Amino acid sequence: MSAPVRVLVCDDQPLIRTGLSTIIGAQPDLEVAGECADGRAAVELARRLSPDVVVMDVRMPVLDGIEATRLLAGAGVEHPVKVLVVTTFNLDEYVYEALRAGASGFLLKDAPPDRLLHGIRTVATGAALLDPEVTRRLVGRYAARIRPAEDGARDLPLTPRELQVLRLIADGLSNSEIAGVLVISQETVKTFVSRILAKLGLRDRVQAVVYAYRHGLVT
Repeated sequence: MSAPVRVLVCDDQPLIRTGLSTIIGAQPDLEVAGECADGRAAVELARRLSPDVVVMDVRMPVLDGIEATRLLAGAGVEHPVKVLVVTTFNLDEYVYEALRAGASGFLLKDAPPDRLLHGIRTVATGAALLDPEVTRRLVGRYAARIRPAEDGARDLPLTPRELQVLRLIADGLSNSEIAGVLVISQETVKTFVSRILAKLGLRDRVQAVVYAYRHGLVT
């Protein structure tokens, strides 16, 4: 049997923190590695305990979840930790900033337990948890804040087909949807996605979406 996914739960509300830990701890393939109530403690515990996933609230004392996420998974972090942001605040700016800070996914606390568990397992595998509708609505809305690179797509090390796939990712399409649009297999799409991430030095689809908007590839 493979080792369980170790999860650090960070939330400043004791009842919610306990509830999340109880749900996670009841799963045979998941394990609660620790709990904490603020972002600073999350950063310290994550560095000490090396969890597979950190379930992170946004609004907390001492250090908020977005800044904690940036310290754990942001650009330049030598050993980034996978962060799943879970919050009661359905505010677009929080979602966008959390994803830019390095979070691998975002869920609301009123999501059913099975969606939370799916999110943890998805993020643990290295995939991103970003619903297509969230991509279109949130990242698209805040694209105006990002100053596109002047050269746009001209200097990107991508083939025309890879550039096409990147734009479809940024539009929020899943692999199966991209396969349908381009009339290719899902395995071929996966290969394109892997090449795109490798060429651009990106960790996952979330970063690919932000990258596409930053470089003016989509509007």
